Amino acid sequence: MGIEKYKGRVALVTGASAGIGAAIVQALLKHGLTVVGMARRAEKVKELALKDAPGKLYAVAGDVSDEASILAAFKWVKDNLGGVDILINNAGVFPITSLTDGKTEDWKRILDVNVLGLSICTREAVQDMLGRGVDDGFIIHINSVAGHTLQLTDGKAMYAASKHAVKVLLEGLRKDLVSKGSKIRVGEVSPGLVLTEGITNVAAAAPKGNDFFSKLNDIPSLESEDVAGAVLYMLSQHPRVQVRDIIVLPTGTPF
Repeated sequence: MGIEKYKGRVALVTGASAGIGAAIVQALLKHGLTVVGMARRAEKVKELALKDAPGKLYAVAGDVSDEASILAAFKWVKDNLGGVDILINNAGVFPITSLTDGKTEDWKRILDVNVLGLSICTREAVQDMLGRGVDDGFIIHINSVAGHTLQLTDGKAMYAASKHAVKVLLEGLRKDLVSKGSKIRVGEVSPGLVLTEGITNVAAAAPKGNDFFSKLNDIPSLESEDVAGAVLYMLSQHPRVQVRDIIVLPTGTPF
């Protein structure tokens, strides 16, 4: 019993327009899932459709930092597709911001998207599953190796704090579901450096002298498809198996 058990089921992927989210969308389409790609740039999600893939793609505009936008997206899925069976919380932001002189607006955006938005999406998905009696659903957070250790990178402590929060929220969710007698599974994938559009944009805006971002192209990195593969592995496990965390590092990484 592998991922084929989810063929035809509905998976919602946040932050789906590019990078890791886009790779996850296409990987799920190839395995026959009905995929809802949620992103602010819904037109970019539409471009991810695969002509020969057995799955079907729907693009929904949504901003994970805006609760009303999240609720509207989940309502669309409920009204048009019946509800969410799998949620992949991929959306995330990582501006460079110092703890001693950073801007409050940057801190707030990190926490609004990486922590609060993720939590709202999770709540809505779980409530939907429980309400429909779905007992084989799955919630997967795309975390980061920064959620396990504070890397020596200037301006990334607030981001790391948000990802540490994701790790704690995942374990809290698992225990909440166990207390409810639910068999909905949860897990997280924690990758090292992935050279996505988002990270390259951050690097371009990084202050001169930032060692990490100035040497970005010289640091071993993963491809987005590597993270998507970890998601597929997690979904492919027998219902008795709950893979809580997969840490995926580039070979030779110094971090």
